[in-house]
Amino acid sequence: MRLSSSVFAAVCLLIELLGIALFLRGFFPVPIKSSLSTKSKLSDLPAEPHAGSSQPNSTKVPSPLFKRVVIVLIDALREDFVFGPNGKRFMPYTRHIVERGSSHSFIAKARPPTVTMPRIKESEGSLPNLLVLCGDHGMSETGSHGGSSEPEVSTPLVLISPAFQRKDCSHPGVVEQVDLPPTLALALALPISQNSVGRLIPAMFEEASLREQLRFFHINGHQLSSLLRDSNPNFHKEDGYEQFRVAEKAHGNWMKLYMEGNASEVLGNMGKKVLKQYLEALQAMSAALSKQLGKYDIYSMIVGMILVLVLLLLAMPEALSGAACVDVPVAPAFLSLPFYLLSLLGSSVHVLVCTSAEASCYFCSLPWLLAFSAILFSSALLWLSSSLIMMLIQCSLSRFTNNHSSDWTLSELDVLLLTGTVGHTLSLGASSFVEEEHQTWYFLLNTLCLAVFQDVCRKYFRERRQSSDEEEEGPLLPSTVEEDPTRATFSPTAELGVSVGSEKWLALATPILTLACCRLLRSLNQTGVQWAHLDGQISVQKLHCSMVFRAELTVISIINWEARFVYVFVLGILFTGVKDLLRSQVMSSAVEGRRLKSRGLWEAYSGVVLLVALLVRAHNLPTLACCLLIQTLMAQFIWKKLHYDAAQTTIMHYWFGQAFFYFQGNSNNIATVDISVGFVGLESYVEAPAVFLTAFSTYAGPLLWACHLVCYLSSERDSPALSRACLAYCFALLRSIPAVFYVVLVTALRYHLFIWSVFSPKLLYESMHTLVTAAVCLFFTFMDQDRTRRP
Repeated sequence: MRLSSSVFAAVCLLIELLGIALFLRGFFPVPIKSSLSTKSKLSDLPAEPHAGSSQPNSTKVPSPLFKRVVIVLIDALREDFVFGPNGKRFMPYTRHIVERGSSHSFIAKARPPTVTMPRIKESEGSLPNLLVLCGDHGMSETGSHGGSSEPEVSTPLVLISPAFQRKDCSHPGVVEQVDLPPTLALALALPISQNSVGRLIPAMFEEASLREQLRFFHINGHQLSSLLRDSNPNFHKEDGYEQFRVAEKAHGNWMKLYMEGNASEVLGNMGKKVLKQYLEALQAMSAALSKQLGKYDIYSMIVGMILVLVLLLLAMPEALSGAACVDVPVAPAFLSLPFYLLSLLGSSVHVLVCTSAEASCYFCSLPWLLAFSAILFSSALLWLSSSLIMMLIQCSLSRFTNNHSSDWTLSELDVLLLTGTVGHTLSLGASSFVEEEHQTWYFLLNTLCLAVFQDVCRKYFRERRQSSDEEEEGPLLPSTVEEDPTRATFSPTAELGVSVGSEKWLALATPILTLACCRLLRSLNQTGVQWAHLDGQISVQKLHCSMVFRAELTVISIINWEARFVYVFVLGILFTGVKDLLRSQVMSSAVEGRRLKSRGLWEAYSGVVLLVALLVRAHNLPTLACCLLIQTLMAQFIWKKLHYDAAQTTIMHYWFGQAFFYFQGNSNNIATVDISVGFVGLESYVEAPAVFLTAFSTYAGPLLWACHLVCYLSSERDSPALSRACLAYCFALLRSIPAVFYVVLVTALRYHLFIWSVFSPKLLYESMHTLVTAAVCLFFTFMDQDRTRRP
């Protein structure tokens, strides 16, 4: 099967999106939720077990143990800072209380992915107070945190109250951080949060009566068993669930004897036995729920990851070969022995996984016919990628053999673009680089400007140009198309009134002016976490402009006519552009069709610019102005004049788009997404327009540069089909490489402490960016179809 390169790249991106979606389906665990009311209430508490009695069972919580609770949470407090040999030096007073005061001390384990936070309300009464000293996580020996080493996950938990008996607590026990919320809730006579997975800390209730202790543990057990029943279809197979039922029945028998007035020693021993049964059941159920919280659908994640990897391998050989069309060996792949062997291997793995005792993956719930079709599809892709790689190797060896003396070298700019893209991808392996990714793009953009400056100096001041090199090769902007399209040319001297002698100085000033604009834009928005607290005069002005802008949007949301008028105007521009694009597909003259296509693309681009101007915040309007200025200068004095090829121009556009994504004030944190733009011009929340406007505003920078790239390459009169097809390939690879790397990285770091706060938001951003890139490639593929039909 013979496909154009742009179509093949677009298909690869679409299948890659399918793999990413499957990976996300397996990566984000199904949340554990109870079927009880959305808010925990005392009325949801179970009745106290009371076997064989006609008396009504009590549904009350035992009286509170403390009047109020004060929680002191210290960031990165490691357990040896309190309990270790250096505890007396680091925290002498706390260590004194632990050793001599009335306290209970524990080592609380911070286990990913989540920690159920306490929900506490100040009860009044003649009761003692409780001071809770704890840390959110520890730190390594070098002072960092975020990993899963023992010093990083072990934190001290000290409970201080005059209600506790004085004893030496220098040798603390081990509990889980999730055990604190249910313990504090019942200690204050409050219901346990319905989605809590923790169990009670027994030492907190030692001073209560045996009946109250049993009642406390029964309430906790009922809450955990209900949560386990609602979140696990095989709850009846869990040991903890059955142990709780046995303990609950024994508790009822104990209550019967207790209510009959039995005060023998046998009753006390029986109560302690029931208490032990409760503790074992709570530990087992809490462990099962915690395991389910951190349980990933590894099978779906691996299938999605393999699919993404295969598509990268499938696209990279053809991108490197530089062919305008792709020969996809579909028929040989389905008739080859390796394809059937791969299908048999995939089917065997699927049967093995789905018949295992702990199988709970997404594929196991699919019909066998659908699952088998997916296995065949994956096997075909894997074999196709292997075939294409072998074809590329053979083609490369043949070219080297036939022309061993060919002069093929990499320029300094090629090395910069290659190492910069790969270096940025590898830097995402650290959480700090993810949080401060904008710094990487700012550095790469500054380095790119310096490299371009060097090329300008070499061209205008070091090389001798021939007279033929001074002739222009085709239009760059729609305004350069003359009445006679066959003689369309572009000249800065004619269009901008620039003399020939001044042209080189403008080219020399372009990278310098770009650097100045980038430095200015960096000051408009402080993104990331390291410098977000720095608010200078520009930030104050930005806040004032944003407040005024949001106030104007409030008025617009009430009146609506202003914003709606802009929407209608944008739709009119887009309609005009699309009309010219469609007409260009049916023109008999290639020159006339190219002219209509160029004009239609630039009209559509101007509509996109107008929509961005409406949606961005007021203080970000200079960002849009600088974006348009840099695009104009680079197109007129750099890309064409320095004869950069399509691959180099595409990578530059991609870098600028990434940098302007952060110039807008975006980051890899979900909190920086501006959802207010989803209400511009709307009287109420409408899901589809709100989602589109929010996504469009968030990715306005990459979209503007991607659209400009399409317009720029399509408007070149003498641009070969190979160069235009390179756009789709380069964009596909530029998105596929970080997406593949990040999917593998997240799989390896799925138990990292920062997996949900740092890495998973970045994964969502990467997925959404891949979707936007696929849309751009599909659009360019549609616009490039006539190239294969017309001369």
